[in-house]
Amino acid sequence: MTTVLTPPGRRPRAARTGRPRHRRPPLLTGVGTLLILLLALLGPLAAPHSPTAQLAAPFQQPDGQFVLGTDVLGRDVASRVLSGGRTIVLTALAGTAAAGSVGMTVGVLAAVVSRRLGDLLLRCVDALAVLPALLVVLVLAAGFPGSDTALVAAVALATAPFSTRVLRAAADTVLSSGYVEAALARGDTRRAVLRHDVLPNIAGPALMDSALRLVASLHLTATAGFLGLGPGGAAPDWGRMVSENVPGLTLAATPFLAPALLLVLSSVCVGLLAERLADTVGRGAA
Repeated sequence: MTTVLTPPGRRPRAARTGRPRHRRPPLLTGVGTLLILLLALLGPLAAPHSPTAQLAAPFQQPDGQFVLGTDVLGRDVASRVLSGGRTIVLTALAGTAAAGSVGMTVGVLAAVVSRRLGDLLLRCVDALAVLPALLVVLVLAAGFPGSDTALVAAVALATAPFSTRVLRAAADTVLSSGYVEAALARGDTRRAVLRHDVLPNIAGPALMDSALRLVASLHLTATAGFLGLGPGGAAPDWGRMVSENVPGLTLAATPFLAPALLLVLSSVCVGLLAERLADTVGRGAA
């Protein structure tokens, strides 16, 4: 047997394996996500014109007054782009928060109760999960036209079943661990175990799941805007802007491309961030 000597105070270098080295979340993805969120939330404050006022001829080319031209009704595209992301982002964030709350509550409850009752709860959740997400959005948004609350509820109902299953599995893993069994054996109540052992240990998977559901919520909210659902009237919305400016694509491309590009960038940046977060949580659990 060969002995490897190392200088005092220096640890021996670990042998390299065939597994690829994991990278930290890239700075570019985080910065891109932050910039898009700031643009969506604070953009209305920087709009040079009213996003609903008809200021010029339809599909006017970009110039010194209208840097992105005008849309199908002669409204300033730049002002509508700056004002059209707030509704989508806030609705997606609210829907994700609601879905995460429901998933956490039902998932943990299904894990701590008896196996039969927990399976019954999951069967009720599965009955909702079989409904197409877009159908849920269409029914609620059409039933309550112009209601932001209905759209948030639709997004939450469409994504909550998947969060419930993920968090139930995570809670089951923690509850079957040795230290939880030891805590129960020494007399800790289930409430104390839930508070001090279960919830802190499923915080990582819950955060990862919320990031993934945010991507789906952005898609559903943008689709609702594209179909003319959600806030009505002339309210700016990136999804609605894509839909209403398709007829003039050959006359002016910016009214269509600007909101479409922002929707793609927001989904890609949040998706990449969710992927890195999932990778980080997975390494921590390994």
